[in-house]
Amino acid sequence: STHGLLTTPAYQLGPDADVVFALEGSISHAGSVIQWLRDKLEIIKSAPESESLAASVPNNEGLYFVPAFAGLFAPYWRSDARGCLVGMTAGHHRGHVCRASLEASAYQARELLEAMEKDCQGTELTSLKVDGGMSMNSLLMQFQADILNRSVVRPKINETTALGAAFGAGLATGVWTSTDAIVEIWSESKAWAPKMPEAENEKYWSAWKKAVVKSFDSNFF
Repeated sequence: STHGLLTTPAYQLGPDADVVFALEGSISHAGSVIQWLRDKLEIIKSAPESESLAASVPNNEGLYFVPAFAGLFAPYWRSDARGCLVGMTAGHHRGHVCRASLEASAYQARELLEAMEKDCQGTELTSLKVDGGMSMNSLLMQFQADILNRSVVRPKINETTALGAAFGAGLATGVWTSTDAIVEIWSESKAWAPKMPEAENEKYWSAWKKAVVKSFDSNFF
């Protein structure tokens, strides 16, 4: 990668098969931010509560959270960065903090996908397939579709990592004879289409990029 990503071995289906590589965007904190809201700040009692609190406000009202608790990984690789809430006023409350925390994951995903498109010139992302616990948050998935301006798709089987391991084992033992058979198993559970006007999208994105810069060079001592 020439845009801050990692080149990662993805899989090899047999000792004589070619190794397939992937572009990986490593992020230090995304879903774990919700655990931080619950266990450290104690402003929510459960992960699903982050969605209901975030939905209690119409938008972030100018609040941005950069979760650089351990620096910023891809595509910045800034070990000097630290987490920061940018744009806070006395009018903000825990609903805004929850919303800014969720939206941070969507912004970080856009950072990675834009880097991937730059690395793979001529290839344009048409949709994003998601999985895991955060994909169950409908508010976040809609915002992800909005900020990417692309559809977001969640599969019926939500734990893709475990499913991939099962597929690999099944191919090795003859349960399936080709990857074509596996493709037919995948099915969609829900999809979100982008709804945000372009001007609003660019306003959010520009503000996020400014907030990221604020997290740099945070060695105060």
